[in-house]
Amino acid sequence: MLTFAKRVAVRAILPGAAVLILATGAGRAQQSPNEQADSLFADVAKSGSPGCALGVFRDGKIVYQKGYGLANVENNVPITPETVFDVGSTSKQITAASIVLLEEQGKLSLNDDIRKYFPELPDYGHIITIAEILHHTSGLRDYIALIGLSGNSTDNVTTSDDAIASIVRQKGLNFEPGTEWLYSNTGYFLASEIVRRVSGKSLREFADENIFQPLGMTHTVIRDDHTLLMPNRALAYRPKEGGGYALDVSYLEVVGGGSMHTTIGDLARWDENFYNGKVGGQRLGTELTQRGALNDGKPLDYALGLMVEDFRGLRMINHAGAWGGYRAELIRFPEAHFSVACLCNLGTAGAVQRARAVAEVYLGGQMKPKASKASGHGAVAAESVGLPAADQLQSYVGIYRLAPSGVIFRVQVSGGKIYLVALGVPIELRAVSANEFETIGPVVEAHVTFTPASNGTPQKLSVQSLHIGTATYEQVSPLTLTPWDLAAYAGNYWSDELEAKCKLTVEEGKLILHTKGFPPIPLEATAPDEFEIGEMSDVFQFRRSADRKITSFILNSLRERGFIYERSEQQHAN
Repeated sequence: MLTFAKRVAVRAILPGAAVLILATGAGRAQQSPNEQADSLFADVAKSGSPGCALGVFRDGKIVYQKGYGLANVENNVPITPETVFDVGSTSKQITAASIVLLEEQGKLSLNDDIRKYFPELPDYGHIITIAEILHHTSGLRDYIALIGLSGNSTDNVTTSDDAIASIVRQKGLNFEPGTEWLYSNTGYFLASEIVRRVSGKSLREFADENIFQPLGMTHTVIRDDHTLLMPNRALAYRPKEGGGYALDVSYLEVVGGGSMHTTIGDLARWDENFYNGKVGGQRLGTELTQRGALNDGKPLDYALGLMVEDFRGLRMINHAGAWGGYRAELIRFPEAHFSVACLCNLGTAGAVQRARAVAEVYLGGQMKPKASKASGHGAVAAESVGLPAADQLQSYVGIYRLAPSGVIFRVQVSGGKIYLVALGVPIELRAVSANEFETIGPVVEAHVTFTPASNGTPQKLSVQSLHIGTATYEQVSPLTLTPWDLAAYAGNYWSDELEAKCKLTVEEGKLILHTKGFPPIPLEATAPDEFEIGEMSDVFQFRRSADRKITSFILNSLRERGFIYERSEQQHAN
């Protein structure tokens, strides 16, 4: 079961596993590129399934487009290239473009301190610039996680006021601005609010007047009202245990980081603007694709709402999107004047992998052979090798801890396969060498390396990934504590930053977390005064007074750090 903050976070960044059915060998060689593309969607083209829309763009024209599966399962409505999808974080490039257009109009600068526009934000002792919120180097905590940690759910209607309130309560940052890169939807939400405060128009209105209408994107809307009716909109779904589908749509009214609804044809018009500069001239496209850098000069793969990567020797510009059961990917190969858009309404569809596979169909002859091993989140998929022997696989099993945050990864082996457990989701790994692995499917792209123990140092697990970071974890053993030991942690705790309370009790020899919106959750001791939610990544680091009494705990997770819960017998209202 997904618990605590991750029930929300997983919906936003971790699509479920999927299997792509590919035509291979001689059969594939005899097919046309369009037929080969169709074969990549055979699994979602089956009767009764949600699916995807595909668009292939070359030299300013749509050379192939098609729908697979159903836009509305209940009414058996098929997906077509005209179907409207929520594209999640693929929307971020439109938010960034709106900011750049305002800069071109002389109404702001990317180097402005964001507190110029948000005086209500706390002074963290460091300037945070607009550029930093767009490059994900601001250190601001993600409002989606803040809402989840406070015991609420984005399955409810969530407004901009809710997001602002959660952000301004934060007394600290994840890190000093410009010193690290960490994906955060807060920056793009604040960017949408800057558009509103500077232009006097909502992001929906500004983008429509300055981008969508000039480009003829007549089916594109930034949906800031959950009651808004949208013709031809696909509903979104997730698979149900035991078969069938459940509705998985969003009632989020917070924009900037997502919530744009669009079609294949409209994305083709936006994509071509990077070549013809109809909106914003050539400067707009150049600004959006200029990679950022940290304070020390280290370059990022992230530009403004876009990733700039290498894919089998070709420069690739892209951004995926995921929210509820919607999945999206728009990838561009500028030197080839070629792009692929894949929009899906099934949470397990794997839009990223499908779009890249389609690109390989059409551009394979211009690409380098697949790499022998990956080198990070931007690397291409490596050729698999056989899994190591069972005893070597078993040697990797265990709990791995990241100092000083205490965040935990687990490695499991089941049925002869090896899994990395992140955010409560087991992600299957494939071997690319005896001690190096890559994730399989669209759950999360990561490269994993094991380093054996030596000279008194524990075995290590190194993870490279866009969404869950790049770091090295050391293997640890769970601690066994007596009920008497656990009783020291029991009590009531309160976080001002989250306006959330929780209670810890000892039940049947376990420390149990009780918090709003979730069933009781057992905690596992992973280090002295440190506990973790089993198979999750939320870590509770307890602090003691001079007389060794527990006074508070700090809550850390993969993407958020430093939430303080003070111990108190006083009851707080949520």
